[in-house]
Amino acid sequence: MMARYAALVGRRIEVQYREGDISLPVTGILAADSGRSIFLEEHYSQHRAVKTFRWEIPYGAIIEIAVSSAPETAPESSALF
Repeated sequence: MMARYAALVGRRIEVQYREGDISLPVTGILAADSGRSIFLEEHYSQHRAVKTFRWEIPYGAIIEIAVSSAPETAPESSALF
């Protein structure tokens, strides 16, 4: 199976996807494309440490995908939580 979004790996993207009966928007860095799912990641700061959140979105759940026009922001040095 060919990876549909491989050309976008490493870029910040906006994805609208379906989770059950609701539609959710998400923005993150496209970390990988397996050919069945895409894998996004986002970096954030918590207790003075930079953390990485990763999640998988199956192709079947994707409604829309686009390159984000928002600039990537570096994690803050202060805690978010």
